[in-house]
Formats: sequence, structure tokens, C-alpha cells
Amino acid sequence: LRRKSFPAFPTERTTFTPVKHEREMKKILFTVGLWCLALCMQAAGHISRLRAELQDSRSDYVFVVAHRGDWRHAPENSVAAIKGAADMGVDMVEIDIQRTKDGGFVLMHDGSIDRTTEGKGNVADYTVEELKRFRLRRADGSLSDETIPTLEEALTACKGAVLVNIDKGGDYLSEIAPIIRKTGTEDHVVLKGRGTVEEVERQLSGYKDILYMPVVDLDGEGAIPYVASFLSAFRPQAVEVIFKTDRFAKLSYLPVIAASDCRVWINTLWASLCGGHEDEKALSDPDAHWGWVLDRGATVIQTDRPEELIEYLKKKECYPQLIAEHEAIMQAIEGHDKAMATQITGQHINNQVDTV
Repeated sequence: LRRKSFPAFPTERTTFTPVKHEREMKKILFTVGLWCLALCMQAAGHISRLRAELQDSRSDYVFVVAHRGDWRHAPENSVAAIKGAADMGVDMVEIDIQRTKDGGFVLMHDGSIDRTTEGKGNVADYTVEELKRFRLRRADGSLSDETIPTLEEALTACKGAVLVNIDKGGDYLSEIAPIIRKTGTEDHVVLKGRGTVEEVERQLSGYKDILYMPVVDLDGEGAIPYVASFLSAFRPQAVEVIFKTDRFAKLSYLPVIAASDCRVWINTLWASLCGGHEDEKALSDPDAHWGWVLDRGATVIQTDRPEELIEYLKKKECYPQLIAEHEAIMQAIEGHDKAMATQITGQHINNQVDTV
């Protein structure tokens, strides 16, 4: 959008008549409106593109999922952690929810608030209003100014910026569905679980935009038939696989998943989830660990080191397209470059700003 410049105050050479002043104000308001429209279009388009990529199993784009948000720079499961992860360029944040005494939902991994807040006790013993009195702790234990967010506040922070995996969300879907719909984020939400195809289909009936991915312990009994039932009957966008060692025969099933129009989701959070190829090892030898995961067909990686993983993927040229597009759109909008913003978003911004 093109920048307009107007005199801040009338001078001897500039006289605003009521009519002229009204016309100038209309131009300003119209320009501001176009900025807002462009931002909304950019946000909606970003989520649509992420969903399209996620549903395209042929794409080699690698999704980065920030575990509990950007918790190294803000308290885990906080609004600041969500916004920090989105600003960093992650594609999805993982959040945890707990039900409160009065039936509300807040973000908290543990059933207790002891570890992550200045308070004591269980989430289930407090109302939402009571929980709001406690400040969240950072990873080093220091207190922040962040309070425990409600699910509604968290989804609002995600809206237009990032997809969101609600851990345990499937357990409470009928209860949290009104919150998801109120915030207009049904197309942002990804649920995961261990139910059967029949249970999942029954659970998701009526929710056309929510994505679901089964979780499987590959080294558990019945793992392969369980995954096969989803690949044949449900067609999920991804399957989350967990394995304690990288030396066992069932790992050969990962290419089968990848070849079935389905993405492979691997967690590199700690050793027992990814056969020992966790984030902390990847910091010193990324090719041996994040590279190993990529070589096994993973195109969704949940990590506690999102910033470093993104940089690694950029160097591997696995992560350029959506990041570059997102940055270009934001630069165009911030620079008021109407033509470029229009071209990138693929939408038409009316040229009336020059004729009002």
C-alpha cells in the first residue's frame, strides 16, 4: 500500500476547509482499512497454504512443530510462547490443556500448577478466575508477568499465524468445540490420539476442518496393523511414530507410511521418542540426528529446539518456500507496497485508495 503524507498542522500556506479535511480523513481511514484487509488476507492465506502443504504428501516441505511453544524465551504454554514461536517461523505449536474446577480449559501440561507457576495445587481444584491470579515461571524458575492462558486466549493468539496441536484435545473435543468455533480456528486445529478408526470417525463427526493424526509406538504389539487400518480406511495427513531404538525391523515400515499419501511425524524431544536422535544431540551433530530423521522420511518434526531446526532445514533447503513467502508478505504490508502485497497474496486490493 502506498504511503500518503499529510501536513500535521495547518500552516500559512495550507488551509483545511471542512470539505477538504473530510476528504483527507476519508483517505486516511480508507488506507488504514486496506492495511487491515491486507493483514487479514495474509493471515487467512498463510493458514490455507499451511493446510494445503500438510495435506500434500508429495510435498517435501518439512513442518516444524514447537513443543509447548517457544518455551526457551517465554514460559511454556503461554501466549508469549505461542507468539514467539509464530514469529520465529514455526508451522505449528503444540499446547497442553487441563480442565478447571468450573469446567473451563486452560493451558497447562501437568495436572498440578506447582512446577510452572507461583501457586500450589491441582488445576482441577481451581476456577479459571482463581488460576488467573498466578504468574507463570520461565524455564529457569524465575517469575514472568505472563498468567495462565485460557484455551480461548491461546487459540486467539494462534489465529492466522500458526497451526495448533491441542494435546489431550481429543479427550475433550465436545467440550472445547464451542471454544474452537468461537475463535474461528477449526481449520487451525490438529488432534492426535490412539483410538481406533471407528472411534475417531465417531468422535470427529460434525467437525469437517479439524485434522486428526494417529499416534503409534512402533515397538509395541500390534503397531503395524493399527497404522495399516488408518492408512486404508481413514487416510490421515500424518502418523506420529514413536520408537525407543533406531535398530529394529519395524523402522522399515516408515517408507510404507510415506508412500501412502501420508506424512511421517517424529518427535525429537528426548531419546525414547526417536531412537536416541534427540534435539540436544542434534545441536552438536545435526546431520547425524535431525538428518537421520529426515532420511527416514519424516516431514513433520516436533522439537524443543525450533529455532535451530529451522536454520538447519534452511541450509538443507527443506524449508524455504512458506518462510520466504511469509516474510515477503509482511515486508510488503509494512512497506505499504500495495502491488507486491496483491501479487503475493493472489488477491485483488482495490485501487480506490488513489481516487477516494
